[in-house]
Amino acid sequence: MAGQFEIFTDAESNVRFRLLAADGTVLAISKAYTDKRAAADGIMEVRECAGTGLIKETRTNAWGGTGRNRPGVPTPSHRRHRHFPAV
Repeated sequence: MAGQFEIFTDAESNVRFRLLAADGTVLAISKAYTDKRAAADGIMEVRECAGTGLIKETRTNAWGGTGRNRPGVPTPSHRRHRHFPAV
């Protein structure tokens, strides 16, 4: 059996959907929508994009940014820029 989408109302009375695996495991939960029609449109967008979507890895720091350097965290030696004196 394939997975399925399930539309539900959350504790704040927002309409959301979740994607369930065949065994019932929750794989994803959507953002809040204003009504069931908007949630159904969201499901259609996920269906359209999921089969062709690329995988992209993003690294974030503890403060929510995606900067390369984090204050207080040493840079690995293979990524350090070495400056040599002019000869």
